[in-house]
Amino acid sequence: MFDFSPDETTRLLLDTVRGFVRSELMPLEEEVERDCALAPQRAAEIFAKSRALGLYAMNMPSELGGGGLSAVQICLVEEQFGHTKDILVRRAFGNAYEVLLECRGAQRGRWLTPVVRGERVCSIAITEPDAGSDAAAIRTRAVRDGGGWRLNGAKHFVSDGLFSDFFVVSAVTDPGAGGRGISLFLVDKETPGVRAGRDQPMMGLAGTSHVELFFDDVRLGPECMLGEPGRGLALIFATLGRIRLAHIGARALGLSRRLLDAMTAYGNERRQFGRPIGDFQLVQQMLADSAMEIASARLLMLHTAWRIDAGETAREGISMVKVQASETLGRVADRAVQIFGGAGYSKDHPIERIYRDARIFRIYDGTSEIHRGIVARGLLAQGVEAVLPQ
Repeated sequence: MFDFSPDETTRLLLDTVRGFVRSELMPLEEEVERDCALAPQRAAEIFAKSRALGLYAMNMPSELGGGGLSAVQICLVEEQFGHTKDILVRRAFGNAYEVLLECRGAQRGRWLTPVVRGERVCSIAITEPDAGSDAAAIRTRAVRDGGGWRLNGAKHFVSDGLFSDFFVVSAVTDPGAGGRGISLFLVDKETPGVRAGRDQPMMGLAGTSHVELFFDDVRLGPECMLGEPGRGLALIFATLGRIRLAHIGARALGLSRRLLDAMTAYGNERRQFGRPIGDFQLVQQMLADSAMEIASARLLMLHTAWRIDAGETAREGISMVKVQASETLGRVADRAVQIFGGAGYSKDHPIERIYRDARIFRIYDGTSEIHRGIVARGLLAQGVEAVLPQ
């Protein structure tokens, strides 16, 4: 019933992405880790090469200049990008969030089209100190100001915030309406009253900025509202669904596969007691468990993407992928450190930095606990067949 084998066009695309990641991106990892930044010239070179190959903004519709890929194709592509560091993927693939497809009229020329072309960079500014997984608890406010709006509040952990030209910002526009009183705004970084705070230091993801943003009586015209008033959470959740499936789920599996490749090679090369360590049963168990878990999570991811391409929302399926793929990555990364031993714990080897990078996958865009709750509530409200279609 299900055939996820890529056609010839998709296979050629995946070969191109795989080669680009290995030849152009992975060689820059040590430099990024050392400098905790990607030099502007490097970023420009990556963008130019990616754009020339047609790899930039592949998730956006073809009529806008994007790749027009299906959900299954995007997952397969993101799986390849997942082999390398976040900041390198951002410069090669872009921050073209699907929520920007809500742009209408003049908004498209100001914010949407330039993002697809790589002329402007966008970041999502949703998280606040008291509103992480509970997006409805945000305190940032936008009040009517003549024909426009006046924005006040603060965000943090805004990924790629230093590099971005504008932000999609969530704000309460109707305090008495709960989650239905939240709207989205397009806010240019250079707008008076917008201030970027510190780049918050992280355990991993070296090179990707995670900044604080402050809004002090920021005047916004009516054209700055994205979508309809009060639909902010609905739009964000729809966008986050694709992010959780492809940007997190698929990339987590790509990184897991990279680790398993390294573990397998090391199991054949490293010798102890006169034998390759791959001969030892407990090492074999770690390798086998990793392979089985990756294969299981990958099948769930592809099936969920297939459901989306068939017109389903697959909300619970996306949450299952997010949990299973991110937790698989965590276990595989831990086993990789164990198999590599002291070398895996040393900063001289990429295993150590991958281990740190892997930890965030179980946290951002909804913790594992939040997504388990989504799955459980779906089962209780809709039944097993709705969540696990036959």
